[in-house]
Amino acid sequence: MFVVESGQDIIVRLQPGEDFFESLGSLNLTAGAIVCGIGMLRDVTLAYWTGREYKEHRVSGPAELLSLQGNFSRREGKSHIHCHAILGLEDGSTVGGHLSKATVHETNEIYIRKLTGIVMERRQEPSGLWGLYPRSS
Repeated sequence: MFVVESGQDIIVRLQPGEDFFESLGSLNLTAGAIVCGIGMLRDVTLAYWTGREYKEHRVSGPAELLSLQGNFSRREGKSHIHCHAILGLEDGSTVGGHLSKATVHETNEIYIRKLTGIVMERRQEPSGLWGLYPRSS
């Protein structure tokens, strides 16, 4: 992983074979926004929230990372990454949803904006969903 920071901006380049969440998690951010990301992923698990639970589906082969958005927050005292992705498949179709698991297939180029003066905290709600509770620090 290559990381360059300037002020509140972070540019990350992930390398083939890296675990997407493990690598980004090593940044230890608890308040940040994943503004955009491109590249390729494999061994992906996407999920859809039904209102009661996440239903997962897997994309095993390589897929283009067409869009990536999300945030970094604090969940039970640790850094937590919540993001959604749209993937382009070889046949030209797309799939998307909550990104739960992924391995970098080719490079991933990600722009992150650190947030200052803001606490981003996740709390479990009665539905089972971990809701975001942002506040001023």
